[in-house]
Amino acid sequence: MLYAEFVFLLIALYIGSRFGGIGLGVISGIGLVIEVFIFKMPPTSPPITVMLIILAVVTCASILEAAGGLKYMLQIAEKILRKNPKRVTLIAPFVTYFMTFLLGTGHAVYSIMPIIGDVALKNGIRPERPMAAASVASQIGITASPISAAVVFYLAQIVDLGTDITLMSILLVTVPATLFGTLMMSLYSLKRGKELDDDEDYQARLKDPVWREKILNTTSTTLNQTLPKSARNAVMIFISAIIIIVIIAMVPEIRTIAEGDKPISMAVIIQMMMLAFGGVILLVTKTDPQKVPNGVVFKSGMVAAIAIFGIAWMSDTYFQYAMPQFKSSIIEVVTLYPWTFALALFIVSVVVNSQAATARMMLPVGLALGLEPALLIGLMPAVYGYFFIPNYPSDIATVNFDTSGTTKIGKWYFNHSFMSVGLIGVISACCVGYMLGQIIIG
Repeated sequence: MLYAEFVFLLIALYIGSRFGGIGLGVISGIGLVIEVFIFKMPPTSPPITVMLIILAVVTCASILEAAGGLKYMLQIAEKILRKNPKRVTLIAPFVTYFMTFLLGTGHAVYSIMPIIGDVALKNGIRPERPMAAASVASQIGITASPISAAVVFYLAQIVDLGTDITLMSILLVTVPATLFGTLMMSLYSLKRGKELDDDEDYQARLKDPVWREKILNTTSTTLNQTLPKSARNAVMIFISAIIIIVIIAMVPEIRTIAEGDKPISMAVIIQMMMLAFGGVILLVTKTDPQKVPNGVVFKSGMVAAIAIFGIAWMSDTYFQYAMPQFKSSIIEVVTLYPWTFALALFIVSVVVNSQAATARMMLPVGLALGLEPALLIGLMPAVYGYFFIPNYPSDIATVNFDTSGTTKIGKWYFNHSFMSVGLIGVISACCVGYMLGQIIIG
């Protein structure tokens, strides 16, 4: 019966994934009701902590966007790319990686994609090379961001075990690992695919007057926009918030209110700081709060929170119910072959399309199995597997932004532009993460 119920869980997740976003959350709600009232599973608590972290971070980042801070960051990124146009394939993935590192979400990179494609085309470089790698890098950077929901959830859960693991020790594993993964896929991308002169599909587009006009005469740039000084100030305040969060995480005494008390959890600290610094940005830059809900970051963040609400609650209810009977057999497999837990993370991520939801679903499973924190943290990059099926918004947007048609979803669906770079990035990041986890944490 447990296996049949697990199949039901996968079917519910699959159906929800066809709707995406909010649809995934509410379809999971249907699954949760069936689990509780038909399969008689005791419901677990909803994922309140993860949702509140997402809400706090998204609120602050949305105020940053409304204040012009994202455009300011975008202009800096564009200047870096246009100063080194011949190296766009190497530089672009690191640009999107660091944008995600700072913001804790990969949804802020859409505006940079047309610029990456424009720089590549103007220098005779196949746009697929930098664009596909940049899209994947924007998601790999999530497990390296100190304010991402996935990282904070890992920290909160592992600290509760009474270990001496801190936010900094997690980042010392995930940041080098994901940077290495980004480097590997960037190097691979340097020569991937045909050169534009030899690409039949691209040459056919050039013969079409409409596409030829789009390819040759459309210039994407943000450098012609004059931003107010408040945009730069908003970015400086936001970066200050991240630095303060890291410092507080490194020094537990700062978050200890009274002698003998347990330090305030980092999940609570991040929520407090993100809300507070969102208020500081609003006051200092005199940003109109009416603009905040209209930005890309706010909309995508709220959708993510609702999706995680349903996904994590339904999945957690099943795993808490089934774990006592699955535990012994799974422990044996994972002990002999540690990489199988990474495979489990990857598969779940493919289904649920969210790293935070994957972490919320699978980390409690790993802890219940008695897996070492060094292993769980080292394999964190595997929570990004949703490039496998090309239906994630950033990947779809990247395909649409590439006027050359070189970044695409293939005839056989799975032979798309993001598959090879995604596998290279995640596998290499997990290999380095596993080794660093044993050295730094183990």
